[in-house]
Amino acid sequence: MIDPALLSAYVASRICHDLVSPVSSVTSALDLINDPNDTEMRAQAEQLLHKGATDAAVRIEFLRYAYGSMGLSDGAADIHEAKRVTEKFAETHKPTVEWDIDTAHLSYSHARLMMNLVLIGIDSLPRGGVLSVRIRNEADGLMIQTVAAGTRARLNAHVTAAIAGTEPEDAWSARNIQPLFAAMIAEGLGASLTAQMTGEEEATITAQGIRAEG
Repeated sequence: MIDPALLSAYVASRICHDLVSPVSSVTSALDLINDPNDTEMRAQAEQLLHKGATDAAVRIEFLRYAYGSMGLSDGAADIHEAKRVTEKFAETHKPTVEWDIDTAHLSYSHARLMMNLVLIGIDSLPRGGVLSVRIRNEADGLMIQTVAAGTRARLNAHVTAAIAGTEPEDAWSARNIQPLFAAMIAEGLGASLTAQMTGEEEATITAQGIRAEG
């Protein structure tokens, strides 16, 4: 499907992309805060520094689950912790998150897959909106679904291509690798993954048949 070396390089680049904005804010704030004569500018710089550092920490915490070894831990994940980490991450972007969870067990692998579906949903809402996360126990296994609803919600062509395991026309890159990564996680859990527009401004991403044990 894709060379492992390329996969790791593109995923690493995607992580760096997610951290560029808050880290740049910290750098800019530090440049501004060095002027001791402008108290108003210093106050603004301190606010920018605080926000940049907070956003960077929040994104790193989320990305440890979504891409890193945290999502490979054994045992059951804390559902409340997974929700908290996801909500904080979404706050650094535009969408808000709504939850509809009806399961008593969520493994770290399940949480990892859920967070990757959240990433697809966030990328589908360039103008912001509401991201609904639904988790259910079904006859054929666990179901995790994200519904991204908002102004100009859309699924890029590379999302559906990557989920289908098809290399996008403009080749794999850091920009389009994340949906493929999500599909690989879903496949590893025995699940099928689909993404489609279910309304004029609504995109739905669904993983079904997920192994209960994760």
